[in-house]
Amino acid sequence: MRIAAILLASVMLAACGQDAAEPAAEAEPAASETAAPAAEPEEEASANDAAESDTPTEDAAADAQIGTPMEERVATIGLLNKRNNLSQDIELKPGEEQTIGDVVLRLSACERTAPWEMPQETGAFVQVSVKERGAEGFTRIFSGWLFKESPSVNVVEHPIYDVWVKDCAMRFPGEEAASGSSSSSSSSEE
Repeated sequence: MRIAAILLASVMLAACGQDAAEPAAEAEPAASETAAPAAEPEEEASANDAAESDTPTEDAAADAQIGTPMEERVATIGLLNKRNNLSQDIELKPGEEQTIGDVVLRLSACERTAPWEMPQETGAFVQVSVKERGAEGFTRIFSGWLFKESPSVNVVEHPIYDVWVKDCAMRFPGEEAASGSSSSSSSSEE
């Protein structure tokens, strides 16, 4: 029964594009635990280590680290006070918050698509809290993703304050070389 389950899992993973030998290597220690001599656990451990290095979880973690790590990114958030028509640009790193008068802006994350992906999108997960007249503390009026290219997807609705994403500063591998050549060609065109 156990061998049939292992074979079924191998066939299913092979259909998904993964190597069918990986699950079998992981499952062998469980199937042979009672009959395995004392010398084989080292071989099994090395087989497990090899199989674990190619797991989808690690691939996803590696993909998440393609660009700048989250703690090094910087988002530029625009804040408009509609009463006095004053606009400010606030730069925040993920995890930071800033109080500007009666508004508290907190940035949880910012992201932009890689230069080779289309369409280009820039977004930030922002929390906005406002201190209303006569209130003791701040009240959260917005918590969610704001997008530069699609501002109408998610809107901060408040009669006095408007908040939007202007940029998310981050780098991607190979972008430095490409941006250096494109900046020199764009300056020669002007």
